Amino acid sequence: MSEAKDSKEISVEDKLRALYDLQLVASEIDKIKTLRGELPLEVQDLEDEIAGLNTRITNCEAEIKENEQAISNKKREIENSQSLIEKYKSQQDNVRNNREYENLAKEIEFQGLEIELSEKKIREFSALVLQKKEDLDKANMLISDKILDLNQKKEELNEIVSETKQEEEKLREKAKSIEETIEPRLLTAFKRIRKNAHNGLSVVYVQRDACGGCFNKIPPQRQMDIRLRKKIIVCEYCGRILIDPELADNESESIGK
Repeated sequence: MSEAKDSKEISVEDKLRALYDLQLVASEIDKIKTLRGELPLEVQDLEDEIAGLNTRITNCEAEIKENEQAISNKKREIENSQSLIEKYKSQQDNVRNNREYENLAKEIEFQGLEIELSEKKIREFSALVLQKKEDLDKANMLISDKILDLNQKKEELNEIVSETKQEEEKLREKAKSIEETIEPRLLTAFKRIRKNAHNGLSVVYVQRDACGGCFNKIPPQRQMDIRLRKKIIVCEYCGRILIDPELADNESESIGK
């Protein structure tokens, strides 16, 4: 009986004040969450970029080794071809007929072509090694910058978490205190509207003859009823609770003190 009596004693205007006060506190908590919510994403993006750069560096180093090994193989092939050429030239001095001489000449010519092909491949592999080393240098420079950015972001995040934790706790205590003054039915409606609103606004004031949430026009008679503060009025389009700008200004000033 006493709860019902207390509920009747609270005027509609006081109910509206309490609801808007709760909205202001809830919006401040949302700001903290947004501020803290963006930094972890930035940190995660940087960590992903660094992981990608590490993979690029590993791949570059592997390709450099692969091409350097290919260069070594081609150099050995050149040495082998040169040895064969010397061997075939020596054999030419002891041939028994022209046919043997011509066959050896063809082998010498073939090994010469093999040397030219190997030298061409060495130039190609060397160019690839040079390009990959340039890519590696760029990746190493970039990853150094990213690591610096990451460390700064982590410090900033830790600082904000440390600073905002206390502020958020105070705001939550204030919100809890305000909630205790609001009747359960209205509080449930407030939370339901807030959950469904994309910007978390359950209570908005009239701006330029329109709802401050969805910006649909409000009829003059309805605006008059809102200014009188005699009953809870919701937007017929978005369902948000509507208050007049003067009440909003007064509560914004009082809640900020």
